[in-house]
Amino acid sequence: MSASLKLYTNPMSRGRIARWMMEELGQPYDVELLGYGGTMKSEDYLAINPMGKVPALVHGDKVVTECAAICAYLADAFPEAGLAPPPGSPARADYYRWLFFAAGPVEAAVTNQALGVEVAPERERMVGYGSLDHVLDALETAVSGKTYIAGDAFSAADVYAGAQIGWGLQFRSMPSRPAFVTYWEGLKARPAYIRANELDDAAMPKPE
Repeated sequence: MSASLKLYTNPMSRGRIARWMMEELGQPYDVELLGYGGTMKSEDYLAINPMGKVPALVHGDKVVTECAAICAYLADAFPEAGLAPPPGSPARADYYRWLFFAAGPVEAAVTNQALGVEVAPERERMVGYGSLDHVLDALETAVSGKTYIAGDAFSAADVYAGAQIGWGLQFRSMPSRPAFVTYWEGLKARPAYIRANELDDAAMPKPE
């Protein structure tokens, strides 16, 4: 019997990315919803993730945090799901490249923009992402003319990068470049994404 899977999350968080990955995986899993400032900072949960943030994945006796790491871990832990290009395949390079590009430069650049943090041009070389424009241009090259970001098959890199693009378009933190829109239109029609979205929407706090 395989080890159990449990996802700690909140529907108003990056945990929605992990939920999508879980649905793509096709394995049974449990969910525990945590509240900001409450159970998310509890002693029990801090023993799982000392950051007191979600998502976190517990697989048997293993703990994985950070969305991109959860996506990559699950793809490797359950290779039968086909959510990562095989090791040694040409697509494996793009898979690693764009999964972690989205988790690093994209996440940082978009977050800094939302916070009003501006990097002076002469200091761009000190910042991992350089500038938001550079990040968006690079991301556009990754998805232009493609259905998937790494090779000819859907992968965990599409879950993570796709979620970043989907949120960027929804909340207007990314421009509606045609390549982004076309790429996201294909991903958001996936049954696993739809299921995950419905589950998280149903878990949203109800107005009193």
